[in-house]
Amino acid sequence: MAWLRFETPFGPMALEGETALTRLWLPGTLPDLCGKGEETPLLRAAREALMAYFAGERRDFDLPLDPAGTDFQRAVWEALRAIPYGGTRTYGEIAAAVGRPKAVRAVGQANHVNPLPIFIPCHRVVGKGGALTGYAGGLDLKRALLALESGKECL
Repeated sequence: MAWLRFETPFGPMALEGETALTRLWLPGTLPDLCGKGEETPLLRAAREALMAYFAGERRDFDLPLDPAGTDFQRAVWEALRAIPYGGTRTYGEIAAAVGRPKAVRAVGQANHVNPLPIFIPCHRVVGKGGALTGYAGGLDLKRALLALESGKECL
């Protein structure tokens, strides 16, 4: 599997994928990867898209994604992709959107194992009342991504 490690304004990240993206590692979640990896056209395009997003120049992504997951997880991830840039939804709203209104904890678990954060924007999911809850990259990164999308310096 091809992978590429690179620096971002938030710290080092890495991408993985051959014909579609399969993984984005956030700062603090990178496995022990030796070297920089392989800069394939897909991984280069994904890195450039992320950097444009971080610069506030891009709001969505049109890259091929192939996250590994169960049917339920994939349904949740599709619901996350429907959350507009700058918007948020609660775990309960996502559970209802996938037709499982009582599966709020399962939605949280699907977010937790999302292999393509940012591309599949699990950072846009908040707790009841708008509370910031867990994020694989940490709450500081979640807060920064939401602030970036809202146009505010900080949340």
